[in-house]
Amino acid sequence: MTETLMQVRDLGMHFGGGSKAAHPVRAVDRVSFDVLRGESFGIVGESGSGKTTLGRCLMQILKPSAGSVKFNGKRHSGVELTKIDAKALRDIWRDIRMVFQDPQSSLNPRLRVIDLIGQSLQQAEGLKGQVLAERVSELLLQVGLRPEFLMRYPNAFSGGQRQRLGIARALATQPELIIADEAVSALDVSIQAQTLNLLMDLQADFDLTYVFIAHDLAVVEHFCDRIAVMYRGRIVELARTQTLFATPRHPYTRALLASVPIPDPRARKSRGKSKPTEATPNPEGCQFAPRCPHATELCHNTRPTPRAIGGADVLCHFAGEI
Repeated sequence: MTETLMQVRDLGMHFGGGSKAAHPVRAVDRVSFDVLRGESFGIVGESGSGKTTLGRCLMQILKPSAGSVKFNGKRHSGVELTKIDAKALRDIWRDIRMVFQDPQSSLNPRLRVIDLIGQSLQQAEGLKGQVLAERVSELLLQVGLRPEFLMRYPNAFSGGQRQRLGIARALATQPELIIADEAVSALDVSIQAQTLNLLMDLQADFDLTYVFIAHDLAVVEHFCDRIAVMYRGRIVELARTQTLFATPRHPYTRALLASVPIPDPRARKSRGKSKPTEATPNPEGCQFAPRCPHATELCHNTRPTPRAIGGADVLCHFAGEI
């Protein structure tokens, strides 16, 4: 049985909701899933679906409004991340690292490479001097960069190289879990492929587990073992990648897949479309109901519960019928 590395239950992140707001913004709304050791777990959805907020809640960069995030690492087993103090969290961050979307803004332009990557090693292991330089040089080689780059600044690198620096920084403390938030979306297509291949090689070499946040379905299909589809803060479908792409169950998943460009005109005709409406959903109903071609009064007024259908967990009243 595959070990669960991170267990997420009823996680919520709400903003606002004061006297001037009728309802808080539920950026993440009662989300539950497990991340298995050694897998690449994808989280996809359109802009505003709550993907990045969810990733930051997993890291505890944002403190969730509700719910539980339990980490079962080799050094830290059964730790409830939402309840530990800042000092303990910094220690946990040695095992859980993050690669951010924009390498231009996530790397301090005033620091040299040896300082950008070496800071974590100095704090975690007390390394300095020649020993630190050798360790950082090893990390550069592992991500396909030359040790001669140690004394350069980030602006001397291309976008793809800067992202490799971000990956090297994440690897510095020998983590078990890396949360990659749109880690390739700012890169050219050819550089995306190189970066994804690098991440897969590193996963095999260092027994890494990924939570891979993206909006590009072609990328997650290539990279991820399982995929959670988010819409307005909720996971509407969760399945193995092959199952999700072969037989999508939720109308929103089908709409997402229908939006992926297909070069064959004959293949486009069979695609379904969701209603092009921007109506605000009832917070107690299905969030996708205003856009769903199958929605009934039940969908608009009653929140669906996850249903296990054909190897997928689907948040839809009629997932087995449509």
